[in-house]
Amino acid sequence: MVERFGKFFRYHFSHWVYGRIPPSRSIALNNRSLFIFPSKAGFGFLLLVLICWLMATNYENNVVFAITCLLISVFVITILHSFSNLSGLKLSFVRATPAFAGEQLVVELVLHQEQSRYRESLSLSFLGEEAVATTLHDQEYIHVKVPLYAPRRGIYNPGRLTLESAYPLGLLRVWTKLDLDIGCLIYPQPIFTSPETVNAQSRGNGPLQMGDGSEDFVGLNNYQQGDSLKKIAWKQYAKEQGMYTKHYADYQDERIWLDWNDFPGLDRETRLSRLCGSLLQVSATDKAYGLRLPGIEILPDNNEEHRLKILRELALFEEPSRGDEEEQPFRKKPL
Repeated sequence: MVERFGKFFRYHFSHWVYGRIPPSRSIALNNRSLFIFPSKAGFGFLLLVLICWLMATNYENNVVFAITCLLISVFVITILHSFSNLSGLKLSFVRATPAFAGEQLVVELVLHQEQSRYRESLSLSFLGEEAVATTLHDQEYIHVKVPLYAPRRGIYNPGRLTLESAYPLGLLRVWTKLDLDIGCLIYPQPIFTSPETVNAQSRGNGPLQMGDGSEDFVGLNNYQQGDSLKKIAWKQYAKEQGMYTKHYADYQDERIWLDWNDFPGLDRETRLSRLCGSLLQVSATDKAYGLRLPGIEILPDNNEEHRLKILRELALFEEPSRGDEEEQPFRKKPL
């Protein structure tokens, strides 16, 4: 029963928050977007005030009455200071560094204030992630980097960001949940294979391979015992010029293709992970490489822009649907 009530409350609360604070890349905090509620220490403080009031009423003790009034005044003043600590801030999304699935990425944000003042004990976090604490010391703005786990490849929206503070006495928690319309590019989790599986094409327009070949005549070599009789230069032998063998070579294309069909029998995500691992291996060399996916072909090249282009194609290829939507109640879409 309690669990069902909790889901019911979260469902309707997320709808209400979504309508009250719509998604935006930059959001200014005011009384419409901030919420304040007593913390555990705050409830303990209120219990203390209640006990003091009951004692003062029961024993008609003016000193205890004065202490009770003082405690109530402290609580009311704390409400104003707690709210003021976040009110007037502007939070903006800057960028999210791409990462591989299963790793940690970083979301960079900017906290901006029009009037420079001290703002203490600010905490930022995404649902289920580690919180980052920061402070504004008479600064106009600061950059904050919030860590985030990358659960899957594709464009990932981590949901609503929680900004909260318990300043100054820890009696009240002022908080807000903001959807900054964040889109994080997540690459497939790389699976590395042996270098032998990433081979160049057998022939092409690349440099001449000086090993044994069968296509192009290169020159004559001195005859060595065991050489094939088919390769003996009989014309030179007939002219009594000596015993030689003909040497051939093939043209080898050093361009490497990362091909979807190189991994038959594997599911989509495993193929993409293996292609990603092969890409990271071959991009560390000086060879040109290209990508072949169903309906997609990127011609071989070798530079950083080319590498990022292929990584993006692997990340967005038949992007999986967001299957964990209902587990995170403060996403862009309500539950």
